[in-house]
Amino acid sequence: MTGESDLRALLSGMRPELNPGRYVFSFVTGGVPEGLAPVVTVTEPEGLTLVVPEEAADAAGLAYDYVAGWITLRAHSALDAVGLTASVSQALADAGLSCNVVAGFHHDHLFVPHEHSARAVDLLEELSRSTA
Repeated sequence: MTGESDLRALLSGMRPELNPGRYVFSFVTGGVPEGLAPVVTVTEPEGLTLVVPEEAADAAGLAYDYVAGWITLRAHSALDAVGLTASVSQALADAGLSCNVVAGFHHDHLFVPHEHSARAVDLLEELSRSTA
């Protein structure tokens, strides 16, 4: 199934959804620790970045310093779509919110400061309405 590439359609239909929980970015130099199920992994020359629920990181003894809320944009975006990440991150930046974006095959995922998660969803919903 091909994803949407029209920016206006993506923005008006993004339907941001806040996933329950608190998520952290951690780092290991080996593989994923036994029993841990990351929601995101990124392999870099320095090692493996893991995004995991905070309670799982605590249980595994992983260090972290950033606690995030995880927002999924429910629109099925094409991987070659142009402008969605820029538009979304600009709207959040204008409000003073950081945003770490991960593109999945079907959806884009945003990790924002946990304490501002609800506000971020409100801002994204406003962006969506103003684009419709």
